[in-house]
Amino acid sequence: MFNDLNIASVIADHRRAKGVTQEQLAEYIGVSKASVSKWEKGHSYPDITFLPQLASYFDISIDDLMGYTPQLTKESIKALYNKLCTDFANKSFEEVWPQCQDIIKKYYSCYPLLMQMAVLLCNHFMLAMDQSTQSEVLQQAIDLCKRIELESGDIRLSKEAVSLAATCYLLKGEPQNTLSLLGETIRPLLQDDAAIAQAYIMLGQAKEADKVIQISIYQHMLILISSCTTLLHINDEKFEEILNRIMILATAFQLDYLHPNSMLIVYLTAAQAYCTKGRYADALSYLEKYKDVCITHFFPFSLRGDEFFDEIEDWFAEFALGEGPPRSEAVIKQSMIDSLKLNPIFDVLKDDPHYIKLLKSLATHLGGNPHD
Repeated sequence: MFNDLNIASVIADHRRAKGVTQEQLAEYIGVSKASVSKWEKGHSYPDITFLPQLASYFDISIDDLMGYTPQLTKESIKALYNKLCTDFANKSFEEVWPQCQDIIKKYYSCYPLLMQMAVLLCNHFMLAMDQSTQSEVLQQAIDLCKRIELESGDIRLSKEAVSLAATCYLLKGEPQNTLSLLGETIRPLLQDDAAIAQAYIMLGQAKEADKVIQISIYQHMLILISSCTTLLHINDEKFEEILNRIMILATAFQLDYLHPNSMLIVYLTAAQAYCTKGRYADALSYLEKYKDVCITHFFPFSLRGDEFFDEIEDWFAEFALGEGPPRSEAVIKQSMIDSLKLNPIFDVLKDDPHYIKLLKSLATHLGGNPHD
């Protein structure tokens, strides 16, 4: 599936399809029959000077003759990403990371793959044992993003790469590099979605227009939730009002179900803020919401619509990773528990019966030991 060299089978298959013997092929190339036999068994490779002659004889390209292409299909990229996610969940980071390096080197001109490898590293860097390695992993993701931006020639992929690189700089603790990359102000929002929808309406394709608008609302809704959650961190004066408006939006669009990951961040952020304020009952209330989403709405993880967003399922399927999660289920579950158990802000609650019960419930449903 991942396009290793398989020149042996290519020669054998094309020779048989052409209806010639090993001896006839050997005579044409000017080698012994034993040499052809060794090629087809994979015991040796043809001399490089024979490749053009063999390719010409079979009427194929040299790349086809070698059974190798530097590009991978969307399906192969997705399968490879999922395999590496599973490896990260079941093996040590130090064991899997070299595999990533080999794949990156092998497909260094397959930019969609490089993009997903950068995403993979960004989603798993925290599994590295020390901060120095974590920083090195993030820097590699940034370097891949830079290559994609400069070399891919794909505008959409380049924009994704720039956005991911900006996130990686934040994770590295280098906010100035993020500002240098993205700029220090926000440009006016382009209304391409509205124009596309209007074009479909003018063409009499109302269903396509509906789909475009639903996708637009969905994306803007998640951006709004994310921005308001960030605002919770920095605007203490309006904290209650911001949180109230988030909850109104979350209720209206059923976000606990529709996009549970966004709501986990909201609930965790609110709980941390209330702990800092000494309002422990409120903190526990939001941790209870966090626990309920983890247990009830998150697994099996899949991007999804609902009765309102009933035209966006096909759009999810177009994503490079499909509707699936960017990390393995085991890694996600452990991070859910660790977000409570290892967060020093919640140390003040460690002897609270409600908090202990909540953590045990998480561990019971997600797997793991709350006392590890």
